[in-house]
Amino acid sequence: MKIGFILFMLVPLVGNVYVLWRSYQIVPMPIWAKCMLVLLMAVLFFGMFAAMGRGLDKLPMGVATAIYEVTTSWFIALLYLFLAFLVLDVLRLCRVVPATFLRDSWPGTLTVFGIVTLLLVCGNVHYRHKVRQPLELTTTKPLQRPLKIIMLSDLHLGYHNRCAELHRWVELLNSEKADLILMAGDLIDRSVRPLIDDGMDRELLRLNAPVVACLGNHEYYAGEPNSLDFFKRADITLLRDSVMNWGPLQIVGRDDRTNLRRKSVAALCKGLDPSKYTILLDHQPYNLEQSEQQGVDFQLSGHTHHGQVWPISWITESVYECAFGEWQRGDTRYYVSSGLGIWGGKFRIGTRSEYIVAELRPE
Repeated sequence: MKIGFILFMLVPLVGNVYVLWRSYQIVPMPIWAKCMLVLLMAVLFFGMFAAMGRGLDKLPMGVATAIYEVTTSWFIALLYLFLAFLVLDVLRLCRVVPATFLRDSWPGTLTVFGIVTLLLVCGNVHYRHKVRQPLELTTTKPLQRPLKIIMLSDLHLGYHNRCAELHRWVELLNSEKADLILMAGDLIDRSVRPLIDDGMDRELLRLNAPVVACLGNHEYYAGEPNSLDFFKRADITLLRDSVMNWGPLQIVGRDDRTNLRRKSVAALCKGLDPSKYTILLDHQPYNLEQSEQQGVDFQLSGHTHHGQVWPISWITESVYECAFGEWQRGDTRYYVSSGLGIWGGKFRIGTRSEYIVAELRPE
């Protein structure tokens, strides 16, 4: 665990040093201007860690929002600057690109920073487009009529996803006229302060279908008591290692794996009615075989964001059995959502923001 944490901190730091060094070399500016640029980039990098703490709650809302959005956006920009400089260095070593292109060069500067800027603009536009993902589910279990169920994960409401954006999402979801809404964790980002100040609980009360949810890891980051209070204010039924019956459905809500004492899938499914269609909400999609072994009909998860941006999506695909989309094990169906919202910078590159509209019908 300690080695993993060290790598988590060390890799971005080394990447940042590489980008600062290459940026200093490529921009055709006086030395003092180069130093100011490098200092600004360093401040943005270390500001990102401050944005992930609780210090923002003590600042005015506008200042806190600006710090969060700018510094976390810089983290994504840093990733693509690193990749751009790395590719150019490889091309330089292969003598495809002259060394002068990377030293005091306006063509090199405009190429690197122009491409990264264009990529981020396109990624931001793509993030704002929410994909409606239809999903057909069938069952041989008793079902008097087809049910329309909206499935969501990872809204990450907070300093970046504010009430105006939530309002747009609520309008989008209400237009579906669903019977039920399921949320698979991370409704809250890192603090409930912006949610309360913006009145997001009142906005969520406008949803025209009952909402059932499980906790995600970010609800713990925001403070467990604060998160639980917000769910109550928003009239969201929260299942923490518990089961509820909703018409012909049994909905099992598993606590997030942040809680090391949470119940196993086997313990949660013990004594369930096998004649009812069973849906499991489990934020992080680990050990998918457990749902199959317990005869769960459908599992909804999130957490992965499908990496959020490429090539991080390659990492999530190597970590999880299913990092995104539909999956099946035996008779158990799964869907791992890439999330409606996002953590940090509002960019989707090679991934998407989505909501699932499932139709559950008799077979």
